[in-house]
Amino acid sequence: MATSGGSVKREPKPGKLTRADKKALRTAKRQKRRDTFRNLKQAFVLTKDADPRFLPVLIMTSVLTLAALYLVVFLITDSPYYPIPFAVMGGVVAGMFVFSRRAQKSMFSQAEGQAGAAAWMLRQQLRGDWRLTEVVAGTTQLDAVHRLVGRPGVVLVGEGAPHRVKGLLAQEKKRTARVVGDTPIYDITVGTGEGDIRLGKLNRYLIKLPSNLSKDQVQTLEKRLAALGGSRTQGLPPGPLPQGAKMRNVQRTLRRR
Repeated sequence: MATSGGSVKREPKPGKLTRADKKALRTAKRQKRRDTFRNLKQAFVLTKDADPRFLPVLIMTSVLTLAALYLVVFLITDSPYYPIPFAVMGGVVAGMFVFSRRAQKSMFSQAEGQAGAAAWMLRQQLRGDWRLTEVVAGTTQLDAVHRLVGRPGVVLVGEGAPHRVKGLLAQEKKRTARVVGDTPIYDITVGTGEGDIRLGKLNRYLIKLPSNLSKDQVQTLEKRLAALGGSRTQGLPPGPLPQGAKMRNVQRTLRRR
């Protein structure tokens, strides 16, 4: 487009980023790095407070890995300087591995037994090709049954007080069986009692289930189960909810509904 001075203002090519776009991308990347660092720092502090063995294990593992790698590379190269970057890198990787494992274990330990813990686990940490429907059955005491549909078949996951969840699971399994026919139905309870699946082992349990259905059969099954409807109880906390005043407030709200 021509300007009053006779010069031509070039339009940006289609698909080419302008200066403003590049600046926005740089700002977004910096913010993402800040958020990542903030989350790591928060996870580190929470894990350190909840797990007294975290720091000793982290330091010992990193130092031993660093020393072992330095010695191995030194014996191979016969140079006192060449092994240093390999040793440092190995120590950092080992430290990050320990940090990740201990943080995850601490997170599960703190969430276990709290209302909404299983739903949060399935929503945030579930691995594999699963179709999740939360709270297909529930009570005002925040007991709940969640439904998973995948290659193994149907998995009903219960959480809450054992004497109430057992009845909820039985009712939901009977209701589901009328729709799915011969499709395998697994019912489990997440908890710490005898026969329960611990929260931290729920993913491992689901991964080990056999593949009984094809992908097409899973899609067909999901459509058939849609006739049963989705969530029946609203108000389940979005994450693990500690017991106490907040729990009583949520229960009161559910009763009003």
